[in-house]
Amino acid sequence: MSAAQSETLKVAMPKGRIYKQASKLFREAGLPIPADFDDTRKLVIAVPEANMEFIMAKPVDVPTYVEYGVADIGIVGKDVLLEERRDVYELLDLGIAKCRMSVIGLPDWKPAIHPRVATKYPNVASQYFREQGQQVEVIKLNGSIELAPLIGLADRIVDMVETGQTLRDNGLVEMEQIFGITSRLVANRVSYRMNNQAIQNLCDLLQATLAAKA
Repeated sequence: MSAAQSETLKVAMPKGRIYKQASKLFREAGLPIPADFDDTRKLVIAVPEANMEFIMAKPVDVPTYVEYGVADIGIVGKDVLLEERRDVYELLDLGIAKCRMSVIGLPDWKPAIHPRVATKYPNVASQYFREQGQQVEVIKLNGSIELAPLIGLADRIVDMVETGQTLRDNGLVEMEQIFGITSRLVANRVSYRMNNQAIQNLCDLLQATLAAKA
């Protein structure tokens, strides 16, 4: 990215596991992200040498910040994009933070008369079961989704699976995979027009880096 570029690019960056992989990818692309960046508790971090400002956000909030224009671009999992349904441009599949969205239950699961599905992703779950022609009651939970079938709150859950270890530890099994998940680079629609050069330069850098790793 040109040092002469005057416009500071505001980037909504998810905290947690996606951040670690995204910051590594940015450094591999030649962006001067400081090493101490990884341990900071700051929520807004300026990196003037890269002409960037990072907004550290909860992953689920990234597309909201981008849609409303407080961030020009953001990095977000495909699961969040499909659940939140925000009006943003999806620019690039970064191929990081790979996992999958699955239907999960106990091994002896049998269809119920009034089936209930617990999930952090009610929109994703509702659409999936509609497409399967199944009527279910979707229950929104915010954490420990695996608990729902163990205590009888729901007979199945829809959740993100990375290694599957938590499922195995709790005696649960993947029954159906709904879709694969990776993290995407997204942009605000107005920013993409007004700050196109800076955004496109970043896309080109990341795309070249991904191609070199392939």
